[in-house]
Amino acid sequence: MPVNAAVIRGVQKLVLYETRARYFLVGSNNAQTKHRVLKIDRTEPRDLVIIDDKHVYSQQEVRELLGRLDLGNRTKIGQKGSSGLSRAVSAHGIVGFVRFLEGYYIVLITKRRRMADIGGHSIYKIEDTNMIYIPNDSVRVTHPDEARYVRIFQNVDLSSNFYFSYSYDLSHSLQYNMTLLQTPCDAGESEELNTSGRQDSFDIFEEEGLPTQVVYGLINEPYAKYVWNVRLLEKVKDIVHPDWLLYIIHGFCGQSKLLIYGRPVHVTLIARRSSRFAGTRFLKRGANCEGDVANEVETEQIIHDASVMSLTAGSFSSCVQVRGSVPLYWSQDISTMMPKPPIRLDQADPYAHVAALHFDQMLQRFGSPIIILNLVKKREKRKHEKILSEEFYPAITNLNQFLPPEHGIEYIAWDMARYTKSKLCNVLDRLSMIAENVVKRTGFFVNRPDFYCHTLRPDERWGDLGGKVTPNGRLQTGVLRTNCVDCLDRTNTAQFMVGKCALAYQLYALGMIDKPKLQFDTDCVRLFEELYEDHGDTLSLQYGGSQLVHRVKTYRKIAPWTQHSKDIMQTLSRYYSNAFSDADRQDAINLFLQVFQPSESKPHLWELPTDFYLHHSDTMVLPQQQHSYTHWWTDGVLTFLPSPYDEAQCEKNRRKVTVKRVNRFEESIDIYTEFFKPYELTSFDDTFSIAMTNSAREFMPKTLGLDPSPFTVRKPDESAKSVLGKSSKEEAVLQRKTAASAPPPPSEEQISSSSEDDSEEEREEDGTASQRSTPVRLTEPSDSSRLHEDPPQQRLPPVRETYGLNLLVNPPDEDILIYHRFAHLGQNQHKVERRDEMKKLDAGLSLAPVSLFPSDSIYEVSAPEVDVQSRAVFECHVQTGRGWVRTLCHDDVLMYREYIKNRYM
Repeated sequence: MPVNAAVIRGVQKLVLYETRARYFLVGSNNAQTKHRVLKIDRTEPRDLVIIDDKHVYSQQEVRELLGRLDLGNRTKIGQKGSSGLSRAVSAHGIVGFVRFLEGYYIVLITKRRRMADIGGHSIYKIEDTNMIYIPNDSVRVTHPDEARYVRIFQNVDLSSNFYFSYSYDLSHSLQYNMTLLQTPCDAGESEELNTSGRQDSFDIFEEEGLPTQVVYGLINEPYAKYVWNVRLLEKVKDIVHPDWLLYIIHGFCGQSKLLIYGRPVHVTLIARRSSRFAGTRFLKRGANCEGDVANEVETEQIIHDASVMSLTAGSFSSCVQVRGSVPLYWSQDISTMMPKPPIRLDQADPYAHVAALHFDQMLQRFGSPIIILNLVKKREKRKHEKILSEEFYPAITNLNQFLPPEHGIEYIAWDMARYTKSKLCNVLDRLSMIAENVVKRTGFFVNRPDFYCHTLRPDERWGDLGGKVTPNGRLQTGVLRTNCVDCLDRTNTAQFMVGKCALAYQLYALGMIDKPKLQFDTDCVRLFEELYEDHGDTLSLQYGGSQLVHRVKTYRKIAPWTQHSKDIMQTLSRYYSNAFSDADRQDAINLFLQVFQPSESKPHLWELPTDFYLHHSDTMVLPQQQHSYTHWWTDGVLTFLPSPYDEAQCEKNRRKVTVKRVNRFEESIDIYTEFFKPYELTSFDDTFSIAMTNSAREFMPKTLGLDPSPFTVRKPDESAKSVLGKSSKEEAVLQRKTAASAPPPPSEEQISSSSEDDSEEEREEDGTASQRSTPVRLTEPSDSSRLHEDPPQQRLPPVRETYGLNLLVNPPDEDILIYHRFAHLGQNQHKVERRDEMKKLDAGLSLAPVSLFPSDSIYEVSAPEVDVQSRAVFECHVQTGRGWVRTLCHDDVLMYREYIKNRYM
């Protein structure tokens, strides 16, 4: 039996020490029991010289080493004033090493924040970084353009949506990471061997016939397409120990907690943005010559029964979708300032060569079927988006004629924008039908076989589910690829509907619900919708420069009227970003990804008229081998379909795997220590599990007597009740989170009606429970016994129903008198009458005056007295406002002259 499949990197805490000739980077694990040391030379002005002895030091050995370095680097023996070794910075990881026109820089992660947890493996978001120049000032050769390159490089904000993990491979899907190798390694083999592995496997195996304390860890390369610092680590990859290499992804990572009658279920959304052909909206369209498309994002939703932490012992499910630009040679002319530049096809591709390269990548990674959901417009007065559909569909037809029919690329074209404008069509109903068909075709990943509850409560849709069924669970085969023109608004809504359908099947597969169906306006779907909206906003900001313009509530037609003004502002923000800031952002991305590497022998980055040749490198090279237009897929791909070729065990798919023999109780595989962090000082209120979005806390109504299930449909007024009692700071966040709490947008007839009718309707909808209840006539008994002798229809509703608690059966007489005083003041009277009964009440109460006015009640006050001078000043002010300017007196003229003198002279 395998133990928990993870190898935790032994370098999680870093300290950079500085001398005049060297940088010493000391890395340690969380317990600070094992240390590694990197020595970086500072005397080389241009080259990067790094020495890693790959020795594991104890804490005492590191202290002695630093002490000797401190003593040996002092200018004078015995000098204590200026130390020879100084501590420069503390960090949590290395982003990489970069060089422009001078020497190398090292980029360190100085702040991190925990964003998600998958089976005990923490995922962190980069909060802050530090970029340090390595060579000493005495050997530095300055260049006038170095500072400009540094500013361009730092335009890529690493504190914005970059993520990493010490023990979980973020560049691969959960299905890839959890699929265990069938044959374990041999005990007699070397530390590095070839085996039929995958690109990155964190599997630990206990070998048969060996002592129980011996386990093996297999670590390999990540999927470079989704790693953004591969080029930055390329220089040191073969020099340093793998523990130093920390791979980061760009995109989105969010996690929420769904409580099902107290049982925690983590809903995680991970979006991986491709680092190939990456850029901004109008500057990166279509595909490059290698089949990489613009705005390609792989979105994975993971459902995890959080009551069990382990990856191997817990219950997990995941589903993957892809978005990306239309894989053709096309672009938009941005030379003229206009919101929608014309679409043009840059290059003729009669044999769909670029589309073949793109779908070859998808077949290798996901298997079949590949389902395309094309949401671009079909009918337009002037051809714009339709140009892409007319070119895309023949390309798919051409590729399909060479594939086996059972593995052909499926093409679904649907004009979502046209359906949205129609009053007779429901957009989300049509999307739900498409989503149901897609999930049944591709299936999803589950690491557990079917439960007995599926036999007790069978569902006919469960038997028709696609994918691949194995003795250990289910595998997803194939993927849905969604696109519109920008792959932002329409695409995000379509992906949400597919994710919602897959979420129902995933919860059913894990035994959480009795049938694979979820309805809108439930706590579960609201939580999932909020997660997808944050996901869409983040990806839209990265590619388009603004948040989403059209959201799920917009297509449901329940968005509030105020949303229209926000949509206009987002459109203007997107237009401004595309027109003025996208060029600088594109230069920064090209420099960060090392697509452009500065050199004195070639033009500078800002001098290039276009970056076309940076992303289409093959256009400047003569083809070495003619690509087949019929056999357009990689050799061996069809053999394993519908399973992905990357996960198959075959001779051509062998990878070089590093095998690590460790003890079962080593900290490098101890997920308990990794999850609970016993060596770090933490506050309970700051714990990630406390700060995580919680369905019971943020979405479930607080009114007693309601069904606490997150799968119960809530009415809008019930959702609004759950918001009551929160602070004003949290109220705005909760209103955004509650999808159904907003009133529906007014129709055209309602817009033309008066504002008084609208306000009355809002008051009726937003009224509290006491206002909707039957009015109660309050009497004024002379003693407390008469209050309990009233007829039932005159009594107040029980406090148990209103407030959720029981008061005293016989309240004190003083409280009764205070209540009658309050009830008397609340009656509709223009003046408080002083009657005998009120005098009796006043005798039993000692009420201090709250105002200095002669007469005081909630309905009547006396106006305060105003002196003559103040009255004259006010009248003069009113007359001036009406245009009746009086003659200025001598003092006013002097004051005006003094003002002019001080202001302008």
